[in-house]
Amino acid sequence: MMGKTVLVSTMITATLLLTYCGNSGQGNDSEKRMERIKQRDDGTLSLKIEYADCYSNTQNPSGNTAEWNVVVSKSGRYDVWLTSITTDTLKLSYENNVMVTVADNVLEARPQLNRIVRKSGDVSNQYFQADSFLGTLFIPDTGSYYVQVISEKILPEDYLTQGLSGEDISRLVSVSFTPASR
Repeated sequence: MMGKTVLVSTMITATLLLTYCGNSGQGNDSEKRMERIKQRDDGTLSLKIEYADCYSNTQNPSGNTAEWNVVVSKSGRYDVWLTSITTDTLKLSYENNVMVTVADNVLEARPQLNRIVRKSGDVSNQYFQADSFLGTLFIPDTGSYYVQVISEKILPEDYLTQGLSGEDISRLVSVSFTPASR
C-alpha cells in the first residue's frame, strides 16, 4: 500500500511539473507544437517558446527545457539570438548559462543585453524586449533536427502574472538562428 501511494504521488508530481510553456488548453496551439518548424527562405529559423514542448519547474528552474522539431533546408553557420521579456533594461538576471543544442552541437553562454526593443508588438507595455547574442552554431547537414534549449528563464506563460512584484521578472520567449555573415 505504501509503495502504491508513493507511485501515485510521484505520478501526480511529474504531471504537474511537465507543462507546456504556452497555453496548453487551446487545441490550435497544441497542434502547432506537434508540427515541424521549417526554415524561412532567407535561412532564418525562429523558435517561439509558446510552440515548444517544455519541462518547467518553478521551484527548481535550473533544468527547465524547451524543445522543437525543426526542418533545416540550408546548412551552415548560424548566429543564435535569444529574446527575453524583462522589467529591467540594465540586466537580464540569468543566473546560469543558457544551453542550446542541435544534434551534437552545443552552444552555452550567459545572455547579455545586446539590444532593448521598446514598445515591441510582441510585448505588453510593462515589459521590454531584450535581445541577446549567444554565439554561433554550425549545422552541418539539411534535414530534421530537434533543437533543445535549457534555461531557468523558460517559465510558464502565467508566471509573470502570479503577483511577483518588487523584483526583476524576465522570461525567455524565443530563440532565433540567422545565417552568419562573414
